[in-house]
Amino acid sequence: MYVGNAGKDAALDRGWLLGHFKDIGDPRHSEAVEIKWGVHPRADARSQWVRGEERTALLVLISGRFRVELPGRSVLLEEQGDYVVWGRGVDHSWFAEEESVVLTVRWPSVPGYAAAEKDQAHRRT
Repeated sequence: MYVGNAGKDAALDRGWLLGHFKDIGDPRHSEAVEIKWGVHPRADARSQWVRGEERTALLVLISGRFRVELPGRSVLLEEQGDYVVWGRGVDHSWFAEEESVVLTVRWPSVPGYAAAEKDQAHRRT
């Protein structure tokens, strides 16, 4: 069992609360799913698109105004609870139009998607 606070725990691992990247034996270790509590300052942006996506993702707006860029479509999340889902093979990027908090759920949890070192200031998505 693990009991925590998403805001506090997220700050320890670039927002990630659960996934393959947590230590084996930690109840938050999972190869089935990843969960992120993403806190993004205004104008925070992914520096490059995720390409060759192998996961399905759900992104839910908790607060703020957050834009998700998908091939041929831009989705604006602006009301608490707005969400977008995309599947395998769908490239994506994002931009925080206002300070935003978003909950991301991705499955399965697979290695190989950590952002490049230069992108770390923009967080991993």
